[in-house]
Amino acid sequence: MRLAANQLNQHLQNNLAPLYVLVGDEPLAQSECLDAIRAAARNACADERTSLIVERNFNWQQIQQFGQAMSLFSSLRVLEIHIPSGKPGVDGGKALTELANHLIPDTTVMIVLPSLEREAKNSAWFGALQNASTLIELNEITPTQLPNWLSSRLAAQNQSTDTTSLAFIAHQVEGNLLAAHQEIQKLGLLYPAGEISADAVREAVLNVSRFDAFQLGEAVLAGDAERTTRILQGLQDEGENAVAVMNPLMWVLRPLVRIKQAEARGENIVNAMTNARIYGDRQSLVKRALARLSLRQLEAALQKLCDIDKTAKGVMQGDAWLELSRLCFGLAKVRVR
Repeated sequence: MRLAANQLNQHLQNNLAPLYVLVGDEPLAQSECLDAIRAAARNACADERTSLIVERNFNWQQIQQFGQAMSLFSSLRVLEIHIPSGKPGVDGGKALTELANHLIPDTTVMIVLPSLEREAKNSAWFGALQNASTLIELNEITPTQLPNWLSSRLAAQNQSTDTTSLAFIAHQVEGNLLAAHQEIQKLGLLYPAGEISADAVREAVLNVSRFDAFQLGEAVLAGDAERTTRILQGLQDEGENAVAVMNPLMWVLRPLVRIKQAEARGENIVNAMTNARIYGDRQSLVKRALARLSLRQLEAALQKLCDIDKTAKGVMQGDAWLELSRLCFGLAKVRVR
């Protein structure tokens, strides 16, 4: 079964499938889909959740070992397998094919993949997953679709506004769904149900803190280590949550990885930036960042952000703010090779 992200909640009202495959690079949709499946599993009395992140030298036998182990606390378990690279390799391909062909009893499995290249989409392991799973496509919202998306999100909070205000919000967030989601939530907190005036929308959207996470992303891309440090300190002083800073940074770095990969395949970099929704003046900023940062560094940075996310949520030990500061400063100070 293939679903769009906005169809998942209706699906979960009637059914909890044994295998979900999430494919795409849209971080908000990914986060909301994972949370929805986790909540449905909890409602089905699944109290035990295991998360595996596929890194270099990952031991694929962990999946088989998980299937053979008995649950200690509940009759239903949740297993999440995150594959940030989208390339499981030969051993991983065999393990995923085996998992698809022999589903783990009393377990809901979620496999999280980025947007896949043609070779991966045509692979035997992905074909097996498609046949056995409920596949959810995490498609990005285009600029022309964003006002309607904003309107539907407002409607979910029993609010509405005029088309000019919707276009204004869409312009301010520059296609970033995480930022758009935050603005909609802010309107829900500031105003009661009903119609929100254009002046109220403008005041709320423009009334932001002195520092924001998107400024941090721009400073990192520009290689401005001093400004990066200043913004990080300001965000921390204002009590900003590390996860709220990390997610926009991930949104900034993911397109750079896709562009670098396209560049390595010999594709036109301008076309690659357009496909990654990098437009106008931002292309110059991204070009400078691409000249400084290698594909290996960018992929390592995304992996590090995954680790920081686990630290911030208490899954791993450590100081999320300290690790985030080290990562941002390290990326900003890299000079042109």
